[in-house]
Amino acid sequence: MILQEALKKIPFSVNKKVFFLVGILLLFFSCNFNDVSKEKNFYTSSPNFILILADDQGWNGTSVKMMDNEPGSKSDYFETPNLEILSKRGIRFSNAYASAPVCAPSRYSIQFGKTPARLSLIRVGMNTDHIDHEGFISIPKALKKINRQYKAAHFGKWGMGSNPDVLGYDLSDGTTKNKDGGHINNKSQWENTFKKDPKKIFSITDRALNFMKSCKAEKTPFYLQISHYAVHANIESKEISYSRLKDKPKGEQQKNLGFAAMTFDLDEGLGILLNNIKELGIEDNTYIIYMSDNGSVPNIPAARKYQKSYNYPLSRGKWDALEGGVRVPLIISGPGIKNGSESSIPVSGSDLLPTILELAGNKTITLNEIDGGSFAPILLNKNNDQIKRAVDGIFFHVPYKNGIALKRPHSAVRKGDYKLVKFQDDKSIFLYNLVEDKMEQINLAPQNLKKAKELEKMLDNYLIEVHAPKWQDGITWKKTPLNEINSNY
Repeated sequence: MILQEALKKIPFSVNKKVFFLVGILLLFFSCNFNDVSKEKNFYTSSPNFILILADDQGWNGTSVKMMDNEPGSKSDYFETPNLEILSKRGIRFSNAYASAPVCAPSRYSIQFGKTPARLSLIRVGMNTDHIDHEGFISIPKALKKINRQYKAAHFGKWGMGSNPDVLGYDLSDGTTKNKDGGHINNKSQWENTFKKDPKKIFSITDRALNFMKSCKAEKTPFYLQISHYAVHANIESKEISYSRLKDKPKGEQQKNLGFAAMTFDLDEGLGILLNNIKELGIEDNTYIIYMSDNGSVPNIPAARKYQKSYNYPLSRGKWDALEGGVRVPLIISGPGIKNGSESSIPVSGSDLLPTILELAGNKTITLNEIDGGSFAPILLNKNNDQIKRAVDGIFFHVPYKNGIALKRPHSAVRKGDYKLVKFQDDKSIFLYNLVEDKMEQINLAPQNLKKAKELEKMLDNYLIEVHAPKWQDGITWKKTPLNEINSNY
């Protein structure tokens, strides 16, 4: 009323101008409010992502049966009750693969959606100057392109070149490696040691919890990667966990009490995380991804010769591109995912980037020169048949001699039910039907030469296309810059 009386006293010509200005201001604030309102809703609807990456945990290194019709797909000794809870809330991938049988190339592949062959990063200890850490789109950078309010953190073992902040992480433990988790490369690594915080499991978890709480307080969506040092040697556990399992009968393949206790401690860390997610009230908007960076070492202690390894019924283990070295546990829970389900579709660590982007609602970002494809439709039960990748296959590339494992340079490709392994030293090929022969014992190449040649051509063409490092006798690929080695397809 006061405003109306005041306006009556203003000349009509001026009055019109005032009304016009007031109208413009109201329109501006109204539009601005609507934009803010939409923005706020957009931010609160963006899902959180938590990737828990175990180190050297084999396909059957937990008490979760990864494949319903394979009793050997769960441990015959280890106990992981909290992972069992996660699996009942989500989906298990019975044919999930790390991108490499060792840690560094596998971790790179997760961040960038590219195979180690494309990255020319195929083993631990390589010089990484040739990798465009700053220019490549990583998971955090991609999420921030979708929604600038995303926060990202990495805790635990980095195991890569450059620095987490270069890849878009706002908070991290820095450029950590195995030694930061207590690894000493001698025989003592296989002797169990009691610690209150074995492999830093619980201190890493505490930092992760603080990060989640801060994001909840700030109302920001987040990507959190917890890269544990466990269950990589050295073997460490809490004394109470060791005592708890002391009288339990050993398994036929998995027998080491200290390793079982360390696995139990790792699972306890997961349980603490799950409880806090529930307490924070973010369960319904958070995807939890549990995976390993590669398969388990064949035996504990690591033996150079073995028949049935810790990974049985899979063949061999870490350091090889045979199934025991690359097939790993993968369990995902979150909004829209069917409880207690299993998918047999082959997926890879390089698929995580495009999958996370699709779950985050990506409509604009195009990922160039990546090898992964989104399996979000599988997670959301919309398409259970196929993953669209630039090249229809999952590739592994190990072009060097390894004194611990096969001792021969080799590459492999998985497509559908089949896997082809090719040795570079004599060009020999081996074809396996992994549905019928998970142990890779029956070479089908002689009797199914057409399929073998089809996959061999696919593998060779791919290595040429990405200019993958090419094996030569005497090349170790360690430390020397790649351009000085100068050996590519």
